[in-house]
Amino acid sequence: MTKGKIEVIEKDSVVVKFAGDCGDGMQLSGTLFSDTSAMSGNDLSTFPDYPAEIRAPHNTVAGVSGYQVHIGKEIHTIGDKCDVLVAMNPASLKANLHVVKMGGTIIVDVDTFVPKAFEKAGCNVNPLEDASLSSYNVIKAPISSAAKQIALDNGLELRDADRSKNMYALGMVAFIFDRDLTLLSNQIAAKFKKNVKISDVNIAVLKAGYIYAESIEAVESRFHIPTAKLEKGRYRNISGNIATAWGLLAASERSGRPLFLGSYPITPATDILIELAKHKSLNARVMQCEDEIAGICSSIGASYAGSMAVTS
Repeated sequence: MTKGKIEVIEKDSVVVKFAGDCGDGMQLSGTLFSDTSAMSGNDLSTFPDYPAEIRAPHNTVAGVSGYQVHIGKEIHTIGDKCDVLVAMNPASLKANLHVVKMGGTIIVDVDTFVPKAFEKAGCNVNPLEDASLSSYNVIKAPISSAAKQIALDNGLELRDADRSKNMYALGMVAFIFDRDLTLLSNQIAAKFKKNVKISDVNIAVLKAGYIYAESIEAVESRFHIPTAKLEKGRYRNISGNIATAWGLLAASERSGRPLFLGSYPITPATDILIELAKHKSLNARVMQCEDEIAGICSSIGASYAGSMAVTS
């Protein structure tokens, strides 16, 4: 069966959200997609969403991790409703369905929509089989099984074969938004440059997801996002954590007091610790503590000793 011509829809901005279990690689998929969009000339804003629970059970709503990307010509917020949601399991669909626009696209990993996962997510019925998703364009893709088979065919061990499924989902999204596979592949190669085999497998899975989206009838349209009107110059990709670290450095300089950070490394605050550790030349000192209480107490002690002390 030959697929009909795909409609290309031009929009000033779109919101995409990747959602799945912690460990499904949603943060990496979102980062790669947003970086590629920036390289393609789009303005953007992102919002990584981590669960508050420590090691929440798999396939539960409490354990859902997400990464939202708002791209367009001129972006000032992370966006409200999503045009496209990637849901890697029933829990991520349940947790994020309310943020999808009516008529929006939902990509689901159909391999994970099984009775045990419904039970853990608190779903009484299979949402793919009732009428609850009738207002959306649902794309059911065998993400886990397809990615696993490609990984095995490329020589990965069985225990590692499931880890590339996020790249399959990313490939599908890349097709829908006409992202450059070469840019994505180069980023993946740079990310996994110490392990060429892992890099090659992830790129192969990425391309397979792209081809799958290109070939199925469920993908009825693609989005074209005009590039942002940016003046020529050097631009920096900055996160909230990096901005926080720089703000602390600036406050330390203005106050005339040395900066001290007592911190226990934990997502998502670790980036503040890592960034401040780079700036000893600016009289910043960091202490990696064994737990949160130790981080707090060390900061209190440093403040008594005359430092501008913070904890994270």
